Amino acid sequence: MRTRLLLSLLLIPAVCAADPAILIRDAELKRSPASDAESVARLAAEARVETLERKGGWTRVKSAAGEGWVKMLSLRYEGPGSGKSGDSGLAQLFNVARTGSSGTQVTTGVRGLDAEQLAQAQPDKAELAKLGRFAAQPEAAAAFAAEGGLGAQVVAYPKP
Repeated sequence: MRTRLLLSLLLIPAVCAADPAILIRDAELKRSPASDAESVARLAAEARVETLERKGGWTRVKSAAGEGWVKMLSLRYEGPGSGKSGDSGLAQLFNVARTGSSGTQVTTGVRGLDAEQLAQAQPDKAELAKLGRFAAQPEAAAAFAAEGGLGAQVVAYPKP
């Protein structure tokens, strides 16, 4: 029991340590992990941050501008825990304990339809009628364009 407690106390700093990362593009630092959350600051590409926690597609970071959330795919990790090749089994164990994954790969995707589902697809007339209610009426669209100083423009498309 005493050995386990001692081992746990020794491992806590390693498991809770923040990972350094660099922003690969400009990003908004948000107060909470949501696109519509209040922006705390604007972070420039190549800014260095410390990652603290991950929640869905968002990562909580600490930067010179403050602490907040950025989109996970805006970060490039560096240093220990980044899942670089060469991590020892022990380092990967710490990654799993800290983030719930080995840190070696992140994949984001959307499941599509297979050929059979496409072949059997049927239109849903009720849903199409619902969509029709969202269409702008020509008079309303013209009034909106005029209010914004917009006008029609002919664009010549290049021949293929």
